Amino acid sequence: MAEKSFKYIILGGGVSAGYAAKEFANQGVKPGELAVISKEAVAPYERPALSKGYLFPEGAARLPGFHCCVGSGGEKLLPESYKQKGIELILSTEIVKADLAAKSLVSAAGDVFKYQTLIIATESFLQILTGEETLTDFGVKGADSKNILYLREIDDADKLVEAIKAKKGGKAVVVGGGYIGLELSAALRINNFDVTMVFPEPWCMPRLFTADIAAFYETYYTNKGVKIIKGTVASGFTAQPNGEVKEVQLKDGRTLEADIVIVGVGAKPLTSLFKGQVEEDKGGIKTDAFFKTSVPDVYAVGDVATFPLKMYGDVRRVEHVDHSRKSAEQAVKAIKAAEGGAAVEEYDYLPFFYSRSFDLSWQFYGDNVGDSVLFGDSNPSNPKPRFGAYWVQGGKVVGAFMEGGSGDENKALAKVAKARPSAESLDELVKQGISFAAKI
Repeated sequence: MAEKSFKYIILGGGVSAGYAAKEFANQGVKPGELAVISKEAVAPYERPALSKGYLFPEGAARLPGFHCCVGSGGEKLLPESYKQKGIELILSTEIVKADLAAKSLVSAAGDVFKYQTLIIATESFLQILTGEETLTDFGVKGADSKNILYLREIDDADKLVEAIKAKKGGKAVVVGGGYIGLELSAALRINNFDVTMVFPEPWCMPRLFTADIAAFYETYYTNKGVKIIKGTVASGFTAQPNGEVKEVQLKDGRTLEADIVIVGVGAKPLTSLFKGQVEEDKGGIKTDAFFKTSVPDVYAVGDVATFPLKMYGDVRRVEHVDHSRKSAEQAVKAIKAAEGGAAVEEYDYLPFFYSRSFDLSWQFYGDNVGDSVLFGDSNPSNPKPRFGAYWVQGGKVVGAFMEGGSGDENKALAKVAKARPSAESLDELVKQGISFAAKI
């Protein structure tokens, strides 16, 4: 049982942890001052790759290709890069106890890690059931059958790749209709699987998409051969004699054959270590605009942070890679500035989400509240569909979305969502389409 002390500890192995480490290196952290502790066996990496490039049948993404911080065009931090920068990378180490008052963390092996400043970067693993929770924990019959898979980290992605190879051209059922459900269904279809996507909501991506936007993607996916079943959930599974999954029972009474089942539902930030020790809000750890929590010298970033969204005078938790990167950088800048008696500007985040699947690629900026209008060509049968949407609240455009936009058009979307210009009428917005944003 060793005890080690560091000036700074970053707890987590995902996107936020990698970007926080990079920012510490940029700020000239001294050798031995910083440790990154992760329960995974690999250095921090760009998680979005797991549901996209990792599963491609040809030219698949593999480590070390997508270690942080290549996702934003930055320097790739390979495992040896940490050593070169004097950062201790402590892998395959699960922290089971955190005592924030005593400034100490205890690992499953009983090792103790002391810190002066802690950054909690535990994330929520790509909007999937997290922590120890799986369908088995909810008492779903047969949920421990083989080939019922989750996608939380790289080990899970490796299991999925093995299953794809072993069950070549078989039947796959994807449970969930959010980001991961859509990206995985596309990846499995590209691998020539017979794919059925099942979700309880009336349409896919309901947290972001309107019914009109969702209708385009659902038809596009159906045209690509993905079957979509809405308004029901998986209620049980039956297995082959060898223990592998054979069928998925749905709550509406239907049964689906399956060689592979992937569960992609139920985001949950990993905050259980800190329960009762730190103030929480909206399912995350409450922070200020510098990602400081209610406990001195403890910061929280990425998926686990509920922070002030200055633009909207509101506090929110945002689960997306863009915020994971930027919040990590902001926290480290704030920590280092405070040490020198200075301050950084408050975090002023413009919500940004994107996704890529098949030949599609969309971006969204701002807030999806109020009335929405669709513009452009949203015919899913067209070879290169290009369409968008605006959201209007209180006479102002507050959100903008585009499928198939160019780099300049996507920049225009960001500008319009940030500026929140007045909109004369919804009909006028439909007429002007992307040119409305381009004028801002």
